[in-house]
Amino acid sequence: MQLPSWLTTVLPVAVVLLVLITVIFSQAVRILREYERGVIFRLGKLAGVKGPGLILLIPLIDRLVKMDLRVVTIDVPKQEVMTRDNVPATVDAVVYFRVIAPADAVVKVEDFWKATSLIAQTTLRSVLGQASLDDLLSQRDMINLKLQEIIDHQTGPWGVKVVTVEVKDVSLPESMKRAMAKQAEAERERRAKVVNAEGEFQAAEKMVQAAAMIATEPIALQLRYLQTMREIASEHNTTTFLPIPIDLFTPFLKGAGKV
Repeated sequence: MQLPSWLTTVLPVAVVLLVLITVIFSQAVRILREYERGVIFRLGKLAGVKGPGLILLIPLIDRLVKMDLRVVTIDVPKQEVMTRDNVPATVDAVVYFRVIAPADAVVKVEDFWKATSLIAQTTLRSVLGQASLDDLLSQRDMINLKLQEIIDHQTGPWGVKVVTVEVKDVSLPESMKRAMAKQAEAERERRAKVVNAEGEFQAAEKMVQAAAMIATEPIALQLRYLQTMREIASEHNTTTFLPIPIDLFTPFLKGAGKV
C-alpha cells in the first residue's frame, strides 16, 4: 500500500519535531531527590539553588549542577609524620563531611572533594607533627577534635561542613615497638616491686601492733596458742603440739647465766 504524497512529506518532519520536543523536555524538566539540590546557572550567571522535587529549566539557557547533601567519607592516605619528640610514624585518617551551601561548593572551589582531601592531608601532618608520641597514642580524642576544627575552618568558605575526623591507625617502626615493649615491661616490674614493698611494710606494721598488744595483754598470746593448736588439729595430723609458756624457763635461763 502506497502512502499519500503529503504523508510521506509530513512524516519525516513529524519525527524530527517529536525527537526535538523529547530532547527539549528532558532538558527542561528535572526531578531532584530529597537529599539533592540543583545549582542553576542562567547564561553563565548563578541564578539560585532549587530542589528537591520538580525543577523547570529554560532549555539551552539554564544549566543545572546537581549537588548531594548527604554525609560522605574520604580516606586520607597514609602520611609519614615526625612527632614532636622526633619519633617517625605512619598515620592515616578518615574524614566525614557534607555540603551545606551548594552554591559555594560549586562557585568558590573547582573540586570541593579533592580540595577537602588535600586540606585533610596537610592538616594531618601539621597537627601530628606538633604532638608527642604519648599524646598521639593516649590523647586520640583530643587530636581528632583539633583536626576537625582546623579542617572545618578551612573548608567553611567552600560551603563544606566537616562533621568529624578520626585517626584510624598509627604505625611505628619495629625498633620503636620493641623499645616501648621493654619500657612497659620495666614499668610493670617497678609497679610489682612497689606493691610488694607496700605489702611488706603493712605486714610489718601489723606485726608491731600485734606485739604491742601482746605486751600489754599477755592473755592474747595464750589465745593465739590455742588457735594455732586448733588449726593443726583440723588437718588430721597424728602429731600433737603442746605449747609451753616461755616464762617457765626464765628462772633456769637466769641461773645458767649466773654460772
